[in-house]
Amino acid sequence: MTHLLVVEDDEKIGAHLESSLRANGYDVSWTRTGKAALQLARAGVTIDLVLLDLGLPDIDGVEICREIRGAQPGAVIVMLTARADEMDVVAGLESGADDYLTKPFGMIELIARLRAHLRRGGTRPDPDVRGVIDLGSLRIDLSARRCGFDSVEIVLRAKEFDLLVRLAQSAGSAVSRETLMADVWDENWWGSTKTLDVHMAALRRKLADAAAMSDRREPLITTLRGHGYRIELATLSPPTFP
Repeated sequence: MTHLLVVEDDEKIGAHLESSLRANGYDVSWTRTGKAALQLARAGVTIDLVLLDLGLPDIDGVEICREIRGAQPGAVIVMLTARADEMDVVAGLESGADDYLTKPFGMIELIARLRAHLRRGGTRPDPDVRGVIDLGSLRIDLSARRCGFDSVEIVLRAKEFDLLVRLAQSAGSAVSRETLMADVWDENWWGSTKTLDVHMAALRRKLADAAAMSDRREPLITTLRGHGYRIELATLSPPTFP
């Protein structure tokens, strides 16, 4: 049974989430504090998805997100936030969250979003994906889910790697935002695409940093306003990936 962890200090909201999720067939653990959530995440029990309130009383939600990501690398993390400041959402996504929902939200939207994430999975690799993609000096190993320049390996989160692969598979061609959300997140995705923007920004930054370390040129990802993105065709010779 799919195991969900709800981290929510509000008794009314927490109880409603727990009962609704159990009614939809999920195994649910509910903690009211960040400390209790971290203890559970580190206990060795597999957690498939975490619903994390950012406004907890004991530990900042962004720090909890970062710690849970380290303890449960295969879990999907969805932030629940009442904060209107976009910077809070960006900070949460950059700390390891896969998505967010702004309070108040409806249970129909929440369940649909969770099912979409669970269909696609968290950081668990797809065993059916094989092959290597060379983009100039960047090599992407699909089966090992690794990428890098020469001896410099780039550590990407699951969605960042999937975004890179999806763009690389259509190198030189435009890929719409809707296509990226459908292929990387879920075919039935609906809602905000802020998650895509944050993951794309992180991907670009990591590519640039690794390229600078290896004295290579990273693939250029072009933003196509009103449409999506394009990764440019590379002209450099591929490296020998370790």
